[in-house]
Amino acid sequence: MKTASPPPRPADAASRHPLADPPHKGEGGRRASDPRITAGIIALGAIALLICGAFAGLLFEGAHDFSGAWAAFDPYLLRVVRFTLWQAALSTLLSVGPALLVARALSRHPRFPGRAFILQLFAVPLALPAIVAALGILALYGRAGYFAGVFAVIGGGSWPGIYGLSGILVAHVFFNLPLSVRLFLEALQTIPADQWRLASQLGMGARPAFRLIEWPTLRAALPGVAGLVFMLCITSFTIVLTLGGGPAATTLEVGIYQALRFDFDPARAVTLTLLQIALTFVVVLALTRLGANVAGDTNLPVAPRRYLSVNGTETLLNVVLIVLALLFVVGPMAATVMAGLGADLGRLAGEVVVRQATLTSAVLAFLSALLSVALSLALTMARRALALNRRSGAKTMLEHAADTGAGFVLVVPPIVVGAGWFLLLRHVGDVFAIAPVMVVTVNAVMAMPFALRAVRPAYDAASERHERLCAQLGITGWNRLMLVDWPSLRRPLATAFAFAMALSLGDLGVIALFGSDSVQTLPYLLLARMGSYRTQDAAGLALLLGLVCLALIMAAHWLGTEKNRDA
Repeated sequence: MKTASPPPRPADAASRHPLADPPHKGEGGRRASDPRITAGIIALGAIALLICGAFAGLLFEGAHDFSGAWAAFDPYLLRVVRFTLWQAALSTLLSVGPALLVARALSRHPRFPGRAFILQLFAVPLALPAIVAALGILALYGRAGYFAGVFAVIGGGSWPGIYGLSGILVAHVFFNLPLSVRLFLEALQTIPADQWRLASQLGMGARPAFRLIEWPTLRAALPGVAGLVFMLCITSFTIVLTLGGGPAATTLEVGIYQALRFDFDPARAVTLTLLQIALTFVVVLALTRLGANVAGDTNLPVAPRRYLSVNGTETLLNVVLIVLALLFVVGPMAATVMAGLGADLGRLAGEVVVRQATLTSAVLAFLSALLSVALSLALTMARRALALNRRSGAKTMLEHAADTGAGFVLVVPPIVVGAGWFLLLRHVGDVFAIAPVMVVTVNAVMAMPFALRAVRPAYDAASERHERLCAQLGITGWNRLMLVDWPSLRRPLATAFAFAMALSLGDLGVIALFGSDSVQTLPYLLLARMGSYRTQDAAGLALLLGLVCLALIMAAHWLGTEKNRDA
């Protein structure tokens, strides 16, 4: 018996994208009904409200007192701008220059006992809150620090301490030297093994190998790394606030804080804020053209480099470089631990204000991390859905916003956003009553670029596997997220959550403006104890805060490693 042949497919069915919806829905219906795009629009609206609200506060205050804002352009303002650029340039030079040598030394010795441990130690400064590192530097190099006697003997008199430009530079190098080393080392590990094999066969020594093989790679990575470090130094707030030591060492961000909290000069705060935005915009634009990654990276491939021949003299020099860098990084961390253990931790744990600040920090950091992960996931899903709907052609404005919108928050530092909302809300009511909301929202948005790095690759990979099946079965919204995407996103979301919570827990930028006796976090309380010269209490609080943030970063690193291993 002859069977009937299947009906012919419509002419346009073969041309449809394999991941698109069934033909009867159409692109317009898909675009209008996809919950992922709706969630992305809501997330972009929340970010835009936060940033635009800050700008509205600045513009309203500037228009309200235009003459005062114009009068703020005085010699003091020019001195602040000059110092901001000068300390950032010096910090970049002192961080990037030695990092080139240390990264090359580590690259030349791919296998030796403790190498992996050294790289892990170099990642610890990324986890430490800036105020904790500042306290460790003071415990080591301050007027009553462990090295004060040595410096007094060398200088032939009493040691005045490390406040001012010297303290700022030491702290910035402490944070940025390990970061630069890891970025340069990552660049060196991209050199093909065939080049090293050929160099070994030709008997190439250290100098020609550096000139012909290593330096071209380092030179290509140098502008991006230097620009990233300069960006971090020009937007530094906590380091300058704690180690600046006075008006002579004030940057734009610290000037904003002082103008609002101490002088209450909104006109000057507006002028400083606009200058800070202009500077960061120029730096971010330059970084974008250089191809730099403004979010940095906490992971580093440590695949060993083979085919290297290193003589004894070079080995000794590399050992000296690595040991000096290691001592410089470990010193403040060890001083923090020693000073913290010397504090009366039992009494601190029994103080009501300490317990309240700890609980407040934990709750605000938890909510901030939760919001950051939710916004990052919404933008990631919307970007993927818009890319599938587009099929071909140029990106729409909405897709561009979902793709790069989170990166624009780096142009506006947290203290700038806080200053704008501070000026806006002071006309409405008590600005200090809104402190928890501002801390949660600003820290959540500022952690988004880091959270996106963990979430986006995992979601895109899951979408490649499941998109067509979900479209055919009509699985969308919450059902798709929990039944299809959740198994692949569980670890990346946990990684992003831990990292965002650590960043929020140690942040001092927003709470420095909105904090009060009724709303105090651990960094705010630590700064208050330092300001009242209760250094032992500050050391104990720094130890507690540093250990919690370090544990969260280690958890994020472990979750990310396990994710990659499972993949």
